[in-house]
Amino acid sequence: MTIQIGQIEALYRYPVKSMGGEQLDTASLGWHGIEGDRRLALRRVDERGGNPWLSAGRLPELISFAPVRRDAEPDGLPTHVRTPDGEELPLFSDALAEEIARRHGAPVQMMQLQHGIFDEASISVIAASTVGEIGRLAGISADVRRFRPNILVRTTGELPFEEDQWIGGVLGFGETDDAPAVSVTLRDLRCAMVNLDPDGAGSAPQVMKACVRANENCAGVYGTVTRVGQLAVGQAIVLQR
Repeated sequence: MTIQIGQIEALYRYPVKSMGGEQLDTASLGWHGIEGDRRLALRRVDERGGNPWLSAGRLPELISFAPVRRDAEPDGLPTHVRTPDGEELPLFSDALAEEIARRHGAPVQMMQLQHGIFDEASISVIAASTVGEIGRLAGISADVRRFRPNILVRTTGELPFEEDQWIGGVLGFGETDDAPAVSVTLRDLRCAMVNLDPDGAGSAPQVMKACVRANENCAGVYGTVTRVGQLAVGQAIVLQR
């Protein structure tokens, strides 16, 4: 059974884990997610455990650092990072590592990961209606950037949390037989990052509380790529079961 559920409203990628994202009009969907997404991360040099990566959960202001691309290669790595103070520093420079280490209080090192580093899966999807409902419950202006999705969907039904019903199905993007596709695998269990204001890293704990109250702390879904191709804002989305 195939059902048209809506269209792509926006596309995002996050070149450096936990830093600011980029909004795109089109994106190349590969076997390891959107090209250029989360291919970089900051390693905590002194950490010897299984999760050495510095995240905004440990350093909230990290979300206010913005990767900058100074070349014409759309899927290439950023070349610089703009700090919250407006200074642009080369991506792999000692100056950037030292600036973040100063704020974090311990040394860090920028690392490039061939296939990226993801919390659960390489693609995350959320409906605009879900973002709007959480904003309403939290009493703040809805901002999809708090949820850091790759794909924002404008659904035909506009029902909040309807993404939960997509689990086990396949989302197809576009109307051709070879359109890119993502298998929906699990709900997106949220962490405290949704509380962080993307523009200033201020905390609004009521956002995560709204997720807990409304949908067992889940908002959006994760997926695995089953067919590669080009994504574009405005593409129709079908759900196949």
